[in-house]
Amino acid sequence: MRQLTRTTAATALAAGLLVVGATAASAHVTVTPSVTTADSYTVLTFAFGHGCGESATTEIAIQMPEKVISVAPAVHPGWDVEKVMEDLETPVDDGHGGEYTERVAEVVYTAKTPVPNGYRDSFELSLKLPDAPGETLDFPTVQTCEEGETAWVEIPAEGQTSDDLESPAPSFVLTSSDTSSDAAASETEDAETEEVAAESATQDDASDAASDDAATPVVSWIALALGAAGLALGAVAFARSRRAQG
Repeated sequence: MRQLTRTTAATALAAGLLVVGATAASAHVTVTPSVTTADSYTVLTFAFGHGCGESATTEIAIQMPEKVISVAPAVHPGWDVEKVMEDLETPVDDGHGGEYTERVAEVVYTAKTPVPNGYRDSFELSLKLPDAPGETLDFPTVQTCEEGETAWVEIPAEGQTSDDLESPAPSFVLTSSDTSSDAAASETEDAETEEVAAESATQDDASDAASDDAATPVVSWIALALGAAGLALGAVAFARSRRAQG
């Protein structure tokens, strides 16, 4: 395993210095997490769509936050991938009865064929997020090209955002599991509300049907009474007609 060689350079570059040959770019190296919930497993997708100015990209080196211990980078066609390890001062429980004595400090992708400026590519890294809701995870990334390199390592100071920086490090904020729980609770509450509304509508329909059923016998008796009265009047008229003829 090769040693982490960019630490000193990245420290200087974080203060706003760019390596020779780098130019201001309109696009950034970005990271998109599949999950942001703290203490959860996620797949991070790092992407770029530009070179160093017009120069083709030959390497992407992604530094891991100190709280990230284990990383499984995806094998990517057309690229060689390497994990740069770093010894831990204090071993960390691996959750399987063992412990980590070193961590992945950096993942380096090296292109077998340089990627021209204006062409996009991306890499996936699987890892477990730290249990630190609300904390921002920064992934300083150095993009090396055939001529020069660009260090995407700037971290926003207090009161700043990544939009204020020329070469911001890819980053995202860890979220709390409560956020997911609240969303689930809201969905459950909406479902219960809809269920109650449906039951109420069913009961109203049943009540209306019962009222109609109760009204039916009354209407029937009235009709029978009117029919009987009509027959009686007809009989009287017929009797009078017979007398008149007699």
